[in-house]
Amino acid sequence: MSFTATALEGTKAEQYEQLRLQAQALVDGESDRVANAANISALVYHALPEVNWVGFYLFDGTELVVGPFQGQPACVRIALDKGVCGAAATTRETQRVADVHAFEGHIACDAATRSEVVVPLYDGDDLIGVFDLDSPVPDRFDADDQAGLEAVADVFLRSLRG
Repeated sequence: MSFTATALEGTKAEQYEQLRLQAQALVDGESDRVANAANISALVYHALPEVNWVGFYLFDGTELVVGPFQGQPACVRIALDKGVCGAAATTRETQRVADVHAFEGHIACDAATRSEVVVPLYDGDDLIGVFDLDSPVPDRFDADDQAGLEAVADVFLRSLRG
């Protein structure tokens, strides 16, 4: 398979639609979660400005375990009652944090991170994991980023269903 990521253009919403379509092209015909998480992580990491970590934490039945990612080495395991990732997993709601240092219980895997967005990944009632993005820029992620990243996360979830 040959794939070439193209530069994103237009409004932020248009850029996220382009990113979603590129993610869909990457996972088309593939249902392996590790392969798809790896490719989506790489795609998003290289497409978006001002991010220092993009990746997946996958639920092992007890806690979140680091999966495919791009960026600095990460915390390996995150309890469901800890940090931004745990909050997203337990509330089933995307967590958008403008200042991670103000988030009670934040887990500092990379001291350079200032803001974070985490999308929970559920298949029905089953927790699959979370899609996590960090930035060294405070308040990096807005509602448009959240909507766009939720759409990319949905591409990943749909790919698991074959």
